[in-house]
Amino acid sequence: MTQMTKRALAASLKKLLSQKTLDKITVIDIAEDCEVNRQTFYYHFKDIYDLIDWIYTHEASKALNGNKTYETWQQGFLHIFEYIQSNRNFVLNTYHSVNREHLERYLHQETHALLIGVIEEKAAGRSVREDDKAFIAHFYKFAFVGLILDWIGRGMREEPLAIVKRLSVLIHGDFAGALERFESGAHPGGPRPPSG
Repeated sequence: MTQMTKRALAASLKKLLSQKTLDKITVIDIAEDCEVNRQTFYYHFKDIYDLIDWIYTHEASKALNGNKTYETWQQGFLHIFEYIQSNRNFVLNTYHSVNREHLERYLHQETHALLIGVIEEKAAGRSVREDDKAFIAHFYKFAFVGLILDWIGRGMREEPLAIVKRLSVLIHGDFAGALERFESGAHPGGPRPPSG
């Protein structure tokens, strides 16, 4: 019942965001649209931003749908784009609000989950330290999230599939190459320093 109410409140917020901006929406608006009282809202959420956080962590996080392998990471990344497209008003209002960190935190969490799965798979059989694997995932995460935020900021005009295909061409073989350079068997403590 609790999850059902939370989902209903989330749906009301999304519906309202198709009519007005986030800063013009109140808890009373959401409660009235959902046909519950304000106490019901506050029983589940501290404020509207708590509801936004819940949407990103509980609903949007389903976007990856298990696509965290080297063969499927492109599909997982595409699903993140598709979630954003299908929730355009919600995402754009979050993006343009003072509480944009909810969107950015979601993107960082999802992208890191996708990348660390790929890196762990490609690291199998290699002696790469955990902090080096985390560093590689961290580096690519910022590049991926930067692409998504730039795409949102430009009005989501470019087709996500085209972006993912270009990204796939750009980083083809990079995960394995990075892990090889960090392999500690030949170079204890990390990669060999650049020569010259």
